[in-house]
Amino acid sequence: MSNEKVDLDRIIEKLLSVRNSKLGRLVHLAEAEIRYLCEKSTEVFKKQPTLVEVKAPVKICGDVHGQYYDLLKLFEHGGFPPSSNYLFLGDYVDRGKQSLETICLLLAYKIKFPNNFFLLRGNHECASINRIYGFYDECKRRYDTTVWKMFTECFNWIPISALVDGRILCMHGGISPDLKSMDQIKAIVRPTDVPDEGLLCDLLWSDPDASVRGWGENDRGVSVTFGPDTVERFLETHNLDLICRAHQVVEDGYEFFANRSLVTVFSAPNYCGEFENSGAIMDVDKDLVCSFQVLKPTDFIGNTESKKKQMGMPRKK
Repeated sequence: MSNEKVDLDRIIEKLLSVRNSKLGRLVHLAEAEIRYLCEKSTEVFKKQPTLVEVKAPVKICGDVHGQYYDLLKLFEHGGFPPSSNYLFLGDYVDRGKQSLETICLLLAYKIKFPNNFFLLRGNHECASINRIYGFYDECKRRYDTTVWKMFTECFNWIPISALVDGRILCMHGGISPDLKSMDQIKAIVRPTDVPDEGLLCDLLWSDPDASVRGWGENDRGVSVTFGPDTVERFLETHNLDLICRAHQVVEDGYEFFANRSLVTVFSAPNYCGEFENSGAIMDVDKDLVCSFQVLKPTDFIGNTESKKKQMGMPRKK
């Protein structure tokens, strides 16, 4: 099956065919279809900058980690593309049981709606991490290591950061002591692996810490932590309103930091079947007012009610 004969709409149809099925039902794509998704999405990523400019309105989602049926419910609540614009903050694979379906649907939407559906790279979109935390094993079990290598090459092209209407800076992890100008993000050359230290590492790995002033050591053993003072100073320096990031489980699906200067969004409810956390979508309207759709763990087990919290946060100055 060559790329010319692969039908993108048919792939999406297949991936969505399990929407009303019993949890855990797999979707089998042909290896040629997966190759198509990796190659075509890479072509799109290559055309878009490392720091993507995104226009509001947009719905921002955090980690989904292979929880495919939760991703489908997320779209049911937020609206399936292209009815809503989306920005995902990374960590599509590992931990959950269906990383393949998850990443395939996201890449398919990226190809189908390149200017309305945006994906950023998370620290798990990295070969050295997803080799260990589940994605490699899933690829090997369901296909072979060739498929894993296809995704690795694709992941190395995914953009790193996004700027919503010039005011909300988004990334998977956080800010970096090396980040003095947005031009430094734009200058990150792709394709690239994720290094063990420095700007790119921090953008994917760093964490806020309320007990820290300035910069601190990170308990993960990778990257740094940063305090509220650092966030507020960063926003003032770069004329920004908000930092939006993912990377950490938070009980309500979203959590503010530093007087609402930063928000963590996490979109995998009942993460790993252990945390009983909610998932959330941050809805940024055309005036940059942010509200949150909070999806309780029970919402993903047949309860279609979701709770929308309007925070009254006009971010535009």
